[in-house]
Amino acid sequence: MRPAAFAIVLSLTTALAVSGRGQPAAPTPGGEQGRYATFSLLHEIGSETYSASPAASGGSVTTIAATLSDRGSTRASTWTLKTGGGFAPTFLEEKRAGAAADEVWRTQIAADTVTVEEPGGRRTLAQPPLAYVGFPGMPAALQMAMMRYWLAHGEPAALPLLRASDQAPPLEIRRVGAESVTLPTGPAKLTRYTVANLLFGREVLWMDAQGRLAAVMTFAGGLPQEQVLEAYRPAFDHLVVSGVRQEMADLDELDRQVRPEATGAFAIVGARLIDGTGAPAVPDSVVIVRDGRIVAAGARATTPLPSGIKVIHAEGQSLLPGLWEMHSHYSGVEFGPALLAAGVTTARDCGGEFGFLTAVRAKIEREHALGPRLLLAGLIDAGGPLGFGAVDAETPAQGVAAVDRYADAGFNQIKVYTQLKPDVLTAISAEAHRRGITVTGHVPAAVDAFGGIADGMDQINHLQFVTRAMLPEGSNGPVDLSSDRAKHLITLMKERQIVVDPTEGWGEMAGHPKSVSAASFEPGLRAAPFVLASKFEALGGPVDEGRFRERMAANGRVIKALYDAGVPIVAGSDTGLIGYGVDRELELYVQAGLPPIAAIQTATLGAARAMKLDHESGSVEVGKRADLMLVNGDPLANISDLRRVTKVVRAGELYDSLALGRSVGFRRTN
Repeated sequence: MRPAAFAIVLSLTTALAVSGRGQPAAPTPGGEQGRYATFSLLHEIGSETYSASPAASGGSVTTIAATLSDRGSTRASTWTLKTGGGFAPTFLEEKRAGAAADEVWRTQIAADTVTVEEPGGRRTLAQPPLAYVGFPGMPAALQMAMMRYWLAHGEPAALPLLRASDQAPPLEIRRVGAESVTLPTGPAKLTRYTVANLLFGREVLWMDAQGRLAAVMTFAGGLPQEQVLEAYRPAFDHLVVSGVRQEMADLDELDRQVRPEATGAFAIVGARLIDGTGAPAVPDSVVIVRDGRIVAAGARATTPLPSGIKVIHAEGQSLLPGLWEMHSHYSGVEFGPALLAAGVTTARDCGGEFGFLTAVRAKIEREHALGPRLLLAGLIDAGGPLGFGAVDAETPAQGVAAVDRYADAGFNQIKVYTQLKPDVLTAISAEAHRRGITVTGHVPAAVDAFGGIADGMDQINHLQFVTRAMLPEGSNGPVDLSSDRAKHLITLMKERQIVVDPTEGWGEMAGHPKSVSAASFEPGLRAAPFVLASKFEALGGPVDEGRFRERMAANGRVIKALYDAGVPIVAGSDTGLIGYGVDRELELYVQAGLPPIAAIQTATLGAARAMKLDHESGSVEVGKRADLMLVNGDPLANISDLRRVTKVVRAGELYDSLALGRSVGFRRTN
């Protein structure tokens, strides 16, 4: 576990004075420097240092250096920021170690002209009267400079960003609260803000009375990340709790924006019913919902409507069980409306922050806040620089204690991770099973899939751990499905009913060649908020297109072989495009040869079975939870019609899909 408090090691030559209502004064001639610690899932992964010096022109020059080491991958970046009067930026450049020559981020402002260069394009424009430079990621020192500019210019409601695309929305920065924290040097007062449109969702950040950024947290747009100025390390735990509380307030605001169109008792009439059981579709159906449950389902001719019941007309559409997203990293309250908009009514989180996840789960369950039903898999890894997350288990006893903490908090599963030792994995699995929960996750590096299953794993995240175990030791592939080793593993997984979520769509997104536009295989990017679309379009690398397609086809053959053998498969998108990532996963399963109904079941009844909840969810049957989705078209004929959601029913509350999406920036039309 991460310690609760740390020593102060701040080296700050000069702080900014603050006068009036948060208006920052100019830095004193001595300059300024500081250091931020960087965390992912509350696990420290690196640091960022900055140094600001006065410039001859009257402004300043700030240099920033960041080094992150995340699960064995080290990334180093430097930024140079030049500013003039009023903290106005005149130049920003990022340099990343190992980046290709065309992966440049640079903004230059000269003679009232702005030139912006990004990996996705280049643009020249007239300098607007008010705007800040755009930048990748969330470097704390750049956000501090951004906040100083915003404060100095009267806290505008919208702050345009200078990006290579004119589609970038302006930042929305809000002053949302104040709080005091206790440091070894005494109490300190902080002002809390939220920032929207820098990443997907709202960040939370704190400025201190000296105009320094004390800490910043992002819960959205990928895995959660935090940065804290060294002076405020002792208050880090307090700020994490405060940030979660702010997220819940942001969720309240989303709830006020989108209200259900029907609750209590209503009937959906005229749709093609695909109930998820594998039974033939019912072309003209009636499904009646009352108090969150399905009370009738069948053909219109044989399913009478109660007198006076509210009717939702759905002729020409298909009605299905709500989808299950079986590999989410639910990292912000904006995930809720985005997933619901895509028809996802149940989501399994596969490793997030304990405090945030339990808070948002409770708010969804008890207050019907916007979001799918959340199932939680508690993350456990070994510590050290290769570890992932804040819960470490170096010994069997520590593993048992971690399982008990998660089980006591109502988690549905344990997610094991790569650095665990075999004896710790065995102890975790035994305790999880004793507590009545299952074990999923990465196969630890010390064993392969055979060993992971022997040590008690019930499920495996990511197809790569299956394909690796099918290969002879030392081989890099391709997989020979006719080999004794591959057949042995498939037989073992079938006998033990080991559940696999392949996350094939995320492999496609993260590993595609730069020469292939991500929108060509993930059309949902065209409807996604700019900050998400640009993030995913920037992924990919110098991969040969032919080899990429061979890899995807080979993975498809493994998925088909698992399905043919009766190995349970469930659909999950990992950190792919929120909502649409599940659709892409199912499209890939159909491309691999699964019948459309079988692909649909990986995200409905099959997923419910994997989580031992099929008695009350996963299909459209009388007595089950009213978790439903309406789509234009027929996904049995064209699986991509699942992307065309019109309405979603979550626990008996019917919402408009487009309204849900718009609340968090999605622009889809049906």
